[in-house]
Amino acid sequence: MTNSAAGAAGFHALHQPGRAPLLLVNAWDAASAKLVEEAGATAIATSSSAISWSLGYPDGNRLPRGLALDALTRIVAATSLPVTADIETGYAGGGENYHHSLLGDTIRAVLDAGAVGVNFEDADGGELTNVEEQCRRLAVIRETAATAGVDLFINARTDTYLSGTYGEDAFEETVRRAEAYLAAGASGIFVPGVTDLHVLHELARRLPAPLNALAGVGAPSVGELHDAGVRRISIGGNAAKAAYATVFRVAEEILGDGNWSELAGARSHAEMDALFEN
Repeated sequence: MTNSAAGAAGFHALHQPGRAPLLLVNAWDAASAKLVEEAGATAIATSSSAISWSLGYPDGNRLPRGLALDALTRIVAATSLPVTADIETGYAGGGENYHHSLLGDTIRAVLDAGAVGVNFEDADGGELTNVEEQCRRLAVIRETAATAGVDLFINARTDTYLSGTYGEDAFEETVRRAEAYLAAGASGIFVPGVTDLHVLHELARRLPAPLNALAGVGAPSVGELHDAGVRRISIGGNAAKAAYATVFRVAEEILGDGNWSELAGARSHAEMDALFEN
């Protein structure tokens, strides 16, 4: 765990005030991770939705843990950058069938793979997990990592806005959950579904930890998010969705008009092979 411990310290440092926000273009396999690294990334985040789609599963805690961890292992092995893993709710069951011991097993496997951070969400089967239970789960993650000697960066995701459940009370519910999650061992807070700069600014002001925003087409610019106090910006499954849209356009053109123009700009065979040559 020595390398993971050192990598975790460096990954924490990427979230500190006084520097530009950490930009994460989420990967889903070894090739996408290598391409993101080549483009100049300082860290790699995985996307659970993109990994699920690539392996034939819908998003939302449907992916078997073994497949998720195998994908993570391949991604970590492909890059020299620190990797943070999207583990959804921990691949430990759902509702009353959730097992904290299995969550501990997941975290040990994540550390064995060499990852230095996790995204851990509170949306379970379409509903948000009870705060007290979510805090127990976060404590398991923190304790398991601490036992291994790794200061794992735990990015605690809350779907208070994305779920649409809380309406006008979403801000206060977000703060309530975030404060509890931080007290339970979280390192940062991720609130997808919010692009309003005023809301993000108020969240950043209220929360004593790095704030992660989910960005994409129509979201504020990196500079605007930085000015609002956001310390980490990720794009989730959006890169994979763009890649798969390209596959569809290529196939549609070839099968329809029978020409190859959508293949223009493709990387060469040699360039792709070179990604994996030592």
